Amino acid sequence: MATVFWDAKGVILLDILPQGQCINAALYCSTLDRLKEAIRRKRPGLLRRGVVLQHDNATPHSANLTQQWLQRYGWEILPHPAHSPDLAPSDFHLFGPLKSHLGGMAFETEDDLISELRNWFDNLDVDFFRVCIHSLLSRWQKCIDLHGDYVEK
Repeated sequence: MATVFWDAKGVILLDILPQGQCINAALYCSTLDRLKEAIRRKRPGLLRRGVVLQHDNATPHSANLTQQWLQRYGWEILPHPAHSPDLAPSDFHLFGPLKSHLGGMAFETEDDLISELRNWFDNLDVDFFRVCIHSLLSRWQKCIDLHGDYVEK
């Protein structure tokens, strides 16, 4: 499993869970530790200005241990409505093109797949990320304007 943390400027951290390992709150908190360090390196000053993180309400994200970690560092969490992939930037903007890119490829080893993932993310134009973040605002506004009944039928 790959966890991707990104913003309007690009990928901040690509974290790969070792094969056969399951994510839990402790593991997610160690990922957040790596994210904090990656932010310090790649986005100087952001930790002082304040981190705003959007993640869903999966158990590792909502666990007490994770909530304590987030409080300790003062990170703000954007609310994410359940069952709303069209309001999750990775779901509506990132994973589709990634799946399309990987479609039909076969990898001999897990390392080959990880290398391809890193290469794909490294070669995305910064506009790819900027456009997504800006489109999120209009998606949220549409949801608000339609009082949550924003799914096209």
